[in-house]
Amino acid sequence: MIAVNVKSVLPAAVLAVVVSAAAWAEDNAGPPVSGQELQAKLQYCKTCHGVSGQGYSGASPIPRLAGQQTEYIENQLLAFTDKRRENIYMFNVAHVLSPGMRTALAKHFHDLNAPPSASASKELAPAGKKIFEEGVPEKEVPACASCHGADAKGNGPFPRLAGQSAGYIVRTLTNWDKIRGKDPANPDNSAIMQPVIHGLTPPQIAEVAAYLDYLD
Repeated sequence: MIAVNVKSVLPAAVLAVVVSAAAWAEDNAGPPVSGQELQAKLQYCKTCHGVSGQGYSGASPIPRLAGQQTEYIENQLLAFTDKRRENIYMFNVAHVLSPGMRTALAKHFHDLNAPPSASASKELAPAGKKIFEEGVPEKEVPACASCHGADAKGNGPFPRLAGQSAGYIVRTLTNWDKIRGKDPANPDNSAIMQPVIHGLTPPQIAEVAAYLDYLD
């Protein structure tokens, strides 16, 4: 793994979050959508993300959206649209959404309360809890809780991780450079994760993922 000086990178990354939040506020405008329009779109979303936004933890894990931060959901829909985040399926979904629909979808999923995935090995969870709460000081990796909250439920542009399937977290962190930050000139809040990921080993990623997998 590449050793990265997190202290030198975090200020720029935090600035990226601030800029992203400003962009979100600017784009988060538009007329509200009708209940009928929202339900029609949700029927499509449920195909992959589940009727309760619980996601899917099988061979091709799909993220849990239940309880997710509204600002984060809207930010990511814009990232898919701008191709700053790589996913052909979500690009096809996101680029046709109006600002009002993005807001309505984000609020809908935020208000859902699905159970945690609980699909990972419990034996890995204690080590993952320690990393989440304390970080990895020798690698200058900060505590995950410093951004995602002590309960891992996120805040604003920082996503909820509690209850997310371990498989999805492992796949996402392992492939971060391939799917996130695809437009360095137009970064989103994912920039803050870059030094963190390069400081974690695959076993440590699996441990953190297992801990989050069981959080309610």
